[in-house]
Amino acid sequence: MDVTLHLSQDPEADELLGRSPLAALVGMLLDQQVPMEWAFKGPRTIADRLAADDLDAHVIAAQDPEAFAALLSEKPAVHRYPGSMAKRVQQLCQYLVEHYDGDADAVWTGVSTGKELLKRLEDLPGFGKQKAQIFLALLGKQLGVRPTGWREAAGLYGEPKSFRSVADITGPESLTKVRAHKQEMKAAAKAAKAAKG
Repeated sequence: MDVTLHLSQDPEADELLGRSPLAALVGMLLDQQVPMEWAFKGPRTIADRLAADDLDAHVIAAQDPEAFAALLSEKPAVHRYPGSMAKRVQQLCQYLVEHYDGDADAVWTGVSTGKELLKRLEDLPGFGKQKAQIFLALLGKQLGVRPTGWREAAGLYGEPKSFRSVADITGPESLTKVRAHKQEMKAAAKAAKAAKG
């Protein structure tokens, strides 16, 4: 895996996301309740604070939980909720160590169907169906991981040029389109709720 991603809009952070499967997974994990760019800049910030060039699941899994939470809480914080996200990042890394010998790439390497890959992603701590489908779409659209039926397994996120999620962000213009789509979805959900109420 060595591609150029543009998810954080920060060259150093995007370079890490493009070459490190674990960084990409951690960025996806952090992508909730904060702007997308902030979430995907998180892995680079964590690596810098660990004085490392890359993220290592074994190293993160072995960190003292309080010390790791403090690391993510340093200003600027890695996430709006650095303590709870530190715990989730460690749970993800512990799972990868237990099931894949710490190799994040092994989650998708050798998988023959999109359905199987979706199941593996859903099994990761912190990855529900939607997050798993978005990451599957990212793998297929930008990272060349395309097992049979990957678009179908990714659902709406797998559609070409759909601009629904981070899977479709390739630069500032597509980021604007994805952000507009998310705002439309929020407005529609709010209107539906108001109509019921």
